[in-house]
Amino acid sequence: MAPQMIFVNLPVKNVEASKVFFSKIGFSSNPQFSDETTACVVISDTIFVMLLEEPRFKSFMAPGKEISDATKATEVMVTLSAENRDKVDELVDGALAAGGSPAKDPLLMDFMYGRSFADLDGHHWEVFWMDPAAAHG
Repeated sequence: MAPQMIFVNLPVKNVEASKVFFSKIGFSSNPQFSDETTACVVISDTIFVMLLEEPRFKSFMAPGKEISDATKATEVMVTLSAENRDKVDELVDGALAAGGSPAKDPLLMDFMYGRSFADLDGHHWEVFWMDPAAAHG
């Protein structure tokens, strides 16, 4: 059985600006699933973020619904794991340098470390590292 894939779809105001933002923090785009209003950002072999300009995003929505303004309300938090604390810092520091903003204070626990950022459109991203031995110990 093939591994299940996930496609997180996010509305964006400017797909080119968002594509540049995500490339600056180390993610590539898959041109096969991208066009002038859509960018497919590759997070891993099975995880993708579809950045859709708002009119394109709205065309996939249920009738009568509105696009949430992620700068004012949180509908979803996208959480990514990292292989160590340094990788957490690398990704979040890169996001901040690329124009993102801090979302909340870092999470510091004995077995877990996490930081967060908001992307150009205000979507909330969490990046964390967890020591599995300490978490289950």
